[in-house]
Amino acid sequence: MTEMTLPPGLLVSAPSSGTGKTTVMLGLLRALRDDGMTVQPFKSGPDYIDPAFHHAASGRPSFNIDTWAMDEALLSAIGSQAQGADICVAEGSMGLYDGVATRGQAGFGSSAETAQRMGWPVVLVIDAGGQAQSAAATALGFQAYMPDLPIAGVILNRVASPRHERLIRRGMDHAGLKVLGVLPRRGDLALPERHLGLIQAIEHPDLEAAIVGYAAFLRENVDLAAIRAAALSLPGRSSGALPRPPAQRIALARDAAFSFTYPHLLKGWREAGAEILAFSPLADERPDPQADVVWLPGGYPELHAGQLAAADNFRAGLHAHAQTKPIHAECGGYMALGAGLIDKDGVRHQMAGLLGLETSYAKRKFNLGYRRAVLSENIPGFGAGTALRGHEFHYSSILQQPDTPLAEVFDADGNAVAQTGSKRGNVTGTFFHMITEEAP
Repeated sequence: MTEMTLPPGLLVSAPSSGTGKTTVMLGLLRALRDDGMTVQPFKSGPDYIDPAFHHAASGRPSFNIDTWAMDEALLSAIGSQAQGADICVAEGSMGLYDGVATRGQAGFGSSAETAQRMGWPVVLVIDAGGQAQSAAATALGFQAYMPDLPIAGVILNRVASPRHERLIRRGMDHAGLKVLGVLPRRGDLALPERHLGLIQAIEHPDLEAAIVGYAAFLRENVDLAAIRAAALSLPGRSSGALPRPPAQRIALARDAAFSFTYPHLLKGWREAGAEILAFSPLADERPDPQADVVWLPGGYPELHAGQLAAADNFRAGLHAHAQTKPIHAECGGYMALGAGLIDKDGVRHQMAGLLGLETSYAKRKFNLGYRRAVLSENIPGFGAGTALRGHEFHYSSILQQPDTPLAEVFDADGNAVAQTGSKRGNVTGTFFHMITEEAP
């Protein structure tokens, strides 16, 4: 472990989801970058989609910070990814103080914990629609809830008129809260969404133009100098180690159907000397036959089920690999390894057939939350008995799962979860996305 001084930073958060903080985040990242700064983005909590947008806006990979799933050593290793940057900007998840009820490895998973752990003041994005001076009472409550967490100031979003702005500012002045920006209401600033939230960055029809527009909007309406001046960090953090790879040569599915891989895992694998051999199931590519393991991450196979069902070369490559070497998959990848997937219209599509799993989107079931899994069987890189921490987020229902259960799985409060994952021969799969191995 080595001591290091990290660049100053801020965390962009809000009282709740849907306030426009992602738009603010992307505009801020690009505006600071355009000013000649090297900006390191982060995301608080388990999220795949926002970090890809952060990368596009900042030019640097965005890393997740998660106090429920990660221990102190991994949190330090994640923080050390900011070396060489001039400023860190993190995006919160949900509301600032929202987390789970049972403590995890380092906390309860809230954005406030992330900010406190890293020493970052909070920029609170307030949706001013439907209120005026009352917005100050909301912001003041967030400041008072955790008095030792500094609130750098507020950005007022969706302000309807100059009169509306005057009223809100009057309230903020009364509460002693600094207004860092006022964003006029504009309907064209919303990012496209689908049922799991935002569409993926690679699917956005014109992402670069959108980010340029957000940056111009922020520059016109936000005090960038005041935001830069408010950034802080804790001195002398220790650096831990990122997770180790499951094998030396990893064939990783990577396309619009399979893109949910945590950046800290990929960085850790590469730093340990692993070779990542990307391939595209949607392009009907086989995994590299020289790979030691095939890894299918989550994504949106249900949106491409017909194309995957017709990918004979991809399927043949999986079957050939599984004869002698391991395959592991998460969530969407797990469904693709199963016998069949029924889409939202009730049409069944043949999948790889390496597991007996049958899933359906015609019978939607919302599955969301942290997961702690104690392995009953080996998976690549981890032996039976290992406890893993991760996250589950999908809308599919299990129709059948006839194979050997892979793990005992629990939610954040320790309640058993029915989605145990499964194993058949050299093939394993889970519905939860692994974040890290649990510290002993």
